[in-house]
Amino acid sequence: MYRFSKRKQTPLLLFTLACGSLLASATPDDPTDANPPHIGEPQGTLTLREAYAYALVNSPGLAAFAYEERIAEAETLQAGLLPNPELEVEVEEFGGSGESSGFDSAESTVLLGQLLELGGKRKHRVSHSKLGEDVSRFAYETARIQLLTDISKAFVAVLAAQEELDLLQENVQLAEEALAGAETRVDSGAASPLEALKAQSVLASEVISARQAERDLDTARRALSELYGSDEPKFTSASGELRRSIALPTIQSLRQAFERHPERLRWASRIEQQRQAVALEKSKAVPDLTVGVGLKHFNSNENLSGVVQFSMPLPLFDRNQGDIRKAREQLGQARENARASRTGILAALAGTYRQIELLQTEVESIERDLLRTAQSVQEKTFRAYEEGKANYLEVIDAQRMYAEARIRHNETLVQYNQTFFELEGLVGRPLSELPTDTPQLNENN
Repeated sequence: MYRFSKRKQTPLLLFTLACGSLLASATPDDPTDANPPHIGEPQGTLTLREAYAYALVNSPGLAAFAYEERIAEAETLQAGLLPNPELEVEVEEFGGSGESSGFDSAESTVLLGQLLELGGKRKHRVSHSKLGEDVSRFAYETARIQLLTDISKAFVAVLAAQEELDLLQENVQLAEEALAGAETRVDSGAASPLEALKAQSVLASEVISARQAERDLDTARRALSELYGSDEPKFTSASGELRRSIALPTIQSLRQAFERHPERLRWASRIEQQRQAVALEKSKAVPDLTVGVGLKHFNSNENLSGVVQFSMPLPLFDRNQGDIRKAREQLGQARENARASRTGILAALAGTYRQIELLQTEVESIERDLLRTAQSVQEKTFRAYEEGKANYLEVIDAQRMYAEARIRHNETLVQYNQTFFELEGLVGRPLSELPTDTPQLNENN
């Protein structure tokens, strides 16, 4: 290590101290963050696109990832900065005995030193930090895709809850009509009072189910609003269709799309960053050179002389072997983690694709066979009941069968839509953009 001499009573010392004071006071102000764009919370009827837009701006989780990007940019800025020069002042040969009792024989040295990084440390440090920016950016994109997937699934849940509430309210209306019919038949003597009591019991049951559906809808609305950053939902209803007619892409096109997913790119950047970490640790094994240049003043004769100093650690014992090995092991770990992530997501992709194929078949089967049959049975049974050709129990059974068929159809559509959005999340892009040879849901069912 080089040394610098300090001297109190020389113009050279006063000048250097003044320079140091100015440099210390010249610190940059903290930048003020720009205000984020503001989008008002959706009110009234909510569409999926509006939910997307509000969530992308106001989601607390996504906002945290944006900070990660800025943190990585700051790290890159810091990594590229050169080491500060060092100022050292040394005063010697004073305050002793004899000729050295005062300052007459003092010697003052002022040196300006600079650390010169060798081995490409700064280059590797900057490259490592820039790749960290890529990792943060792809992590943000992955989080954004996951948020939109969650928003889509929650939005579907709201649509489904609305649909189920409508179905159950229709059941309440049918039960009220059935009760009125039963009471008319009892009053005319065509039926016993027991029939009216049974109708009242069915109506009470349907009312309870409808109230439960109202609570389920409120829960679904709150879950959706929480995802886009609101404590209390302000929208009154969601607008959309559970029935979609988009054809499924081929499994091959889904696999190809996945390879461009931000999560895959994040792992690729992470591996490359770890390669740079290995190179950086290797560069640290190269000793840095410190150069000092200055002047020495002799009080005894007022002479000046130049001073040049060089210093460099000798890498006899520590050649950064441990950190180099650690970086290599972390590189291997990153590769295995990337491979495990890819295998897991591809397995999930295949399973989700198979599930949506089965759900598509089930939706078409319910619409083609179950719904039509149940609706026909209900209509014919009710007409027969009005004509006195069917009893009340048969009417109740027909109504329940049709209601159960519609609820099952609704539940299957929900599963189909949520699986559809899950598939989009796994590949990171809309399925409508990918090649397809799979028939779409039949609109004529």
